Amino acid sequence: MLTLLSMFYYICLRRRSRSGTRGEALTSRRAVESGQRAVLPVSVEVEQYAKEVLDFSSHYGSENSMSYTMWNLAGVPNVYPSSGDFTQTAVFRAYGKWWEQCASAPPPFRRTPKGFYSLDYIELGFEEPVYPTAVEVLETYYPGAIVQILACSHNPFSQNPPTDVRWEVLWSGEPTKVLTPQARQFAPNIKHINFPTNLLRLEVNSSLLDYYTELDAVILRGVKERPMLALYKMPVIDISDLSDSEEELSDVGGPFRQGDGKHQRTGNGYFDKLPYELIQLILSHLTLPDLCRLAQSCKLLHQHCCDPLQYTQLSLQPYWGRLSDASLGHLQSRCTLLQRLNLSWTGNRGALTLTGFSSFMKACGLSLVCLELSCCHFLNEACLEVISQTCPGLQELNLSSCDRLNPQAFTHISKLTRLRRLVLYRTKIEQTAILSILTFCIELRHLNLGSCVRIEDYDVVASMLAARCRSLCSVDLWRCRNLTDRGLAELVSGCRMLEELDLGWCPTLQSSTGCFQHLARSLPRLRKLFLTANRTVCDSDIEELAANCPSLQHLDILGTRLVSAGSLKKLLQACPKLLLLDVSFCSQIDMRVVQEISGLFPNVAIKKSFTQ
Repeated sequence: MLTLLSMFYYICLRRRSRSGTRGEALTSRRAVESGQRAVLPVSVEVEQYAKEVLDFSSHYGSENSMSYTMWNLAGVPNVYPSSGDFTQTAVFRAYGKWWEQCASAPPPFRRTPKGFYSLDYIELGFEEPVYPTAVEVLETYYPGAIVQILACSHNPFSQNPPTDVRWEVLWSGEPTKVLTPQARQFAPNIKHINFPTNLLRLEVNSSLLDYYTELDAVILRGVKERPMLALYKMPVIDISDLSDSEEELSDVGGPFRQGDGKHQRTGNGYFDKLPYELIQLILSHLTLPDLCRLAQSCKLLHQHCCDPLQYTQLSLQPYWGRLSDASLGHLQSRCTLLQRLNLSWTGNRGALTLTGFSSFMKACGLSLVCLELSCCHFLNEACLEVISQTCPGLQELNLSSCDRLNPQAFTHISKLTRLRRLVLYRTKIEQTAILSILTFCIELRHLNLGSCVRIEDYDVVASMLAARCRSLCSVDLWRCRNLTDRGLAELVSGCRMLEELDLGWCPTLQSSTGCFQHLARSLPRLRKLFLTANRTVCDSDIEELAANCPSLQHLDILGTRLVSAGSLKKLLQACPKLLLLDVSFCSQIDMRVVQEISGLFPNVAIKKSFTQ
């Protein structure tokens, strides 16, 4: 009899833990004794490494290899616990603040929330959905870049289309600068969530780091059974919860009586006596969600918060996880004067559709001059066609890492003849499309073709740039595999206004042809030059830079074996504005030389990576 009663009591507890309310769970003995917000049932914890890298914003490596690519984050560690610069790790494209200080960098958007630090991301799929108990990131070089870890309710390996996709923040923090570049296991205390997940997203900010951060593996720990005490979220108002109905709003202050009621006074003190422009200035300091909440408080503030002048710049990137067609629909009437729009990272997994995007662009695209669409995988050829039709004055277009756009889609960009800045990093653009763009977009100032592996002949592209875009200020040809000295000579001879030139990992350029010396003599305004991993760069090239490029600020000659300390000293003496010099893996420049030069030129950040 006692055994039966014990079994019955156990069954009741199980049912109560699965269906009980928050108040009932809080009064349970286990919740009281533990004093914790969430209690997990007795269950075996599952440990798993990432099965697959699903998406990412950038990487240092090539699209055709595994060295320094994000794909290295899948599976067990390759390097940890060793520290240093290893090709088997995952490395993002940029680090430090100097990247944002280049002439090619766009100005920041207003109204970016102070707590939004993310500059890059990577999404990882795991085999088994679990309720997370821990997330561990194995960082092997210059740790501290991770600022946010999120979990998704959608199973990326499910055959069913995603519905009601939810993202929950497991942990968030500010960018940090760890005092040592040594490897570490980063395991922050995470929040418990009330759904199982096998999709994690890491967001990073490397702006405070002295060199590239390197990640080796990610471990997800969790249990398969639902936690006894799930989290209950308070309802929040976001950009989708907008209402323009004036019937729901009341006048500020409203009529109210004073004294014996014979005299009525309307208004709200002196606030509504402020000049319209001053109220607009005050509201311009609010973030977008705060502006939307304030618009629902009263008629006066509704009028101010919905004024199109508050929406000349709009960055929706910080809200990528919540943005939908409905969100754009609610904002549409307010964005008729929109000039700069940032939709980067938004719309993935069905959150935005062609219909919602097209409707917004047709209503708000006429005055648009800047459109940021980095990592927007909802984009298709029809979307680019809509942009070309609705944004006649567009000057800046960023399609970085939109690697699922088919090659034919890019032909529509040639209709945007006023373009001045075009970013096509990691896209599938082909030679026909880029030549068409350069034929018609002759006002280009900044062009990024980094890691565009489908362009067959970069010499032809360089020749077209020299002929059609003579006012070019920056060009990024990172990892273009077939640019030769002939194409480079045409480029620098025709585009003498160049201030930034990225030729990193371009293996077909050889110093013996004199191409780098000709480059230095042709570009007196040069401020940034990347010759990364070109083994042939020599002292003569460095001395020509010293003689002809006094404005040089950033120089990367990683990997050369032919540059001596003497030529570097000449360069540093001749280029007083130099801020960054990367001599990693330069065989003639050891740490003793770096320390000596650093003592003579303390304002220059000299980079020298290592392996252990």
